[in-house]
Amino acid sequence: MIPATPTKWTDRLAFDIALQLEGSGEDVSEILKRHSLSVMDLQKLRKDKVFTSRVKAYRDDIRDKGLTFRLKARAQAEELLTTSWLLIHNPDVSPAVKADLIKSTVKWSGLEPKNNDDNASATGGVSITINLGGDNDANVVDV
Repeated sequence: MIPATPTKWTDRLAFDIALQLEGSGEDVSEILKRHSLSVMDLQKLRKDKVFTSRVKAYRDDIRDKGLTFRLKARAQAEELLTTSWLLIHNPDVSPAVKADLIKSTVKWSGLEPKNNDDNASATGGVSITINLGGDNDANVVDV
């Protein structure tokens, strides 16, 4: 696990803190131990605006939606991206596993190209027709 610093923390840490603040998580001492943090580290994180906004967002989700399976799965998925990264860059992992992890990451991020049979939309919606003269359709070229 990567220890958190004022500029380097995990979503899982923010989620654990949010759970604790909402009264349904572990004790602070258990959270600090699991994330290899000291009380001083936690004090520094309290000044990190990005971290505190992430904790607030998690708290809002927990309050508004309850502690749902989907919310837990989302926190785990974000944490597992680190594991995925390490596996993709590990020379001992097979290329097939790496390809699956890369495809999954692209899909989860929403960066996957849309499957659309319309070639015009695949090229950004631009279609160019060049008429080479004559009445014959063989003289028209679509680019």
